[in-house]
Amino acid sequence: MSIPSDQPEPVVRVNFDFRRELARKVEGNLASYCYQCGACVGDCPAATYSSTFNPREIMLKVLYGLGEELLRENSVLWQCVNCYNCHERCPQEVKPVEVIISLKNMLADRGIYPEAVRKIIETFEQTGRTTPLGPVIDRQRERFGLPPLSPVPMDEIRKLLEPDADQGGFT
Repeated sequence: MSIPSDQPEPVVRVNFDFRRELARKVEGNLASYCYQCGACVGDCPAATYSSTFNPREIMLKVLYGLGEELLRENSVLWQCVNCYNCHERCPQEVKPVEVIISLKNMLADRGIYPEAVRKIIETFEQTGRTTPLGPVIDRQRERFGLPPLSPVPMDEIRKLLEPDADQGGFT
């Protein structure tokens, strides 16, 4: 939709509630130190192979508090491969990858994640591992001289996954 030239451009209002919510998830207010230099894009494999993923644009949306554009179905955030290249390149030590991971956690808290992530979560809740084990894994481990995997202490994992009634969240 184009805006007639005689109309003023719409004003973007910063959503500080969203910024505060994110700050609670990541090391404080890291995103505020981003000055949009674009160094995070330089070695980003996701940006290289996707026309829709750009860590600089994500950080700008975070700066403006545009959470509704990031925290929605089919979010571009899931394209981040968590390679930490942006973290290594950032001159301000903003840690864009940590911001993106925190945003992914916020999506997961809302029950919004791709089918592949849902499968990983289910596998972990059932087995304590993120990938299912089987004879192929056993043969590969044996081939490389690795011992068989020890059983996962599922009782301990289930305790960690139980909601903490006193805190209203997870323990």
